[in-house]
Amino acid sequence: MSLGLPLLESMTPASTSAFASASPGQGDAAAPVRMACVFVPNGVIQDEWRPIINGHERDRRGNIVSESGSPLLSFNDWRCSASLAPLEPFKHKLNIVENLALDNGRGKHDGAGDHARGGATFLTAARPVKTSSNIRLGISVDQVAATALAGQTTLPSIELGLKGSRNAGSCDSGYSCAYSSNISWKNETQPMPKETIPRLAFERMFGSGDATAQRERREVRRSILDIVRRDADKLMRQVGATDKRKLDEYFTSIREIEKRIERTEAEDLAAMPDLEVPVGRVEEFREHARLMFDLMVVGFQTDTTRVATLMLDTAGGNRSYREIGVNDAHHGLSHHRNREDNVSKLQKIDHYLVEQFAYFVEKLESVSDANGTLLDQSIVLYGSGLGDGNRHTHHDLPIVLAGGGGGRLETGRVMRYQSEQPMANLYLSMLECMGTPAESMGDSTGLLDGLLA
Repeated sequence: MSLGLPLLESMTPASTSAFASASPGQGDAAAPVRMACVFVPNGVIQDEWRPIINGHERDRRGNIVSESGSPLLSFNDWRCSASLAPLEPFKHKLNIVENLALDNGRGKHDGAGDHARGGATFLTAARPVKTSSNIRLGISVDQVAATALAGQTTLPSIELGLKGSRNAGSCDSGYSCAYSSNISWKNETQPMPKETIPRLAFERMFGSGDATAQRERREVRRSILDIVRRDADKLMRQVGATDKRKLDEYFTSIREIEKRIERTEAEDLAAMPDLEVPVGRVEEFREHARLMFDLMVVGFQTDTTRVATLMLDTAGGNRSYREIGVNDAHHGLSHHRNREDNVSKLQKIDHYLVEQFAYFVEKLESVSDANGTLLDQSIVLYGSGLGDGNRHTHHDLPIVLAGGGGGRLETGRVMRYQSEQPMANLYLSMLECMGTPAESMGDSTGLLDGLLA
């Protein structure tokens, strides 16, 4: 009988619920700000990406014709372009930020490998060492925030993707696959492993381990309790009155333990997010992407985490989007050489990817939070580490910033800087919104002018 007691005690803590993290008293939980970063590969068709500024023309490089001498042109009267059209209902809660650059993504003395550098620099702005083995980069903006917020939520951060990581070997012109497969980096040499299977991501966020293992443990517990009950009946018939009293107290405590376990399990089950997550891999892109976005929303809603990243594909990703009539591989198409049919297919991909992001934005906007909606309390970055995929440029990046950042961001704007600005300055501004400021990141020179309210 004594074998049953340690097992039962090990299963009784009232703190097993993953949702206890949102309880009062854990840091500044009154109105936390969340950060999400979403990566897409291969740049965009820029002419179809740039918003239309009412009353203003653009030159062939996308510069807005204006007599203003200000280093920042900011416009509230604008329309979404063809590629950004799915975001039109939410444009009042967006900032489209133009002319940001990742200088450390450029070739310089390292030559080819723009896709790997685009992925590596996307959230770090640091220079990746060109190697297939001894990787070295820098901490990413999400991990700066996660480190500062450690202990305030169940998970400091969650890293998600639609395609698994390869951290060994070379994937792009001598650059380690780690650079192409990861946008989140804990430090210079340690990329954060991303979860690509929704069920496993769900278990990591809201469970206490593998669901099958949990079921097996419950069955073992029930079997042991059954044995204890049978032994109790036998012993009670064989002992005297004093021992009967002692045994009755002992087995009563065991029955109470069982009731506590069942109550805790029921409470955890009731507290689990109402989200159906399939077991195993999800092959269909749209469903896979939206499941991952749903997990991020629920993670923010329950305050399980305040920091999340999602790679819709790896850098240089070669996915085909047959569901929208594009059978060609994305990366191959990105070298379009201005062929009209390829440009048209790429624009369809750009629109399709933004459509999935718009789903995420809509979900965040639909959830009420302390000061408005979850979107109001979030800062959500969407973009690519390449501007023009055909020319492998690392300037004038396609960047959308959604959400109010807890009231720190004025929204509804197209912001175009007259001269190139380091993307790292945006990271510093995002960290300010999160309440986790940093002095520098990558090639930063300071906060991004005009972004914060």
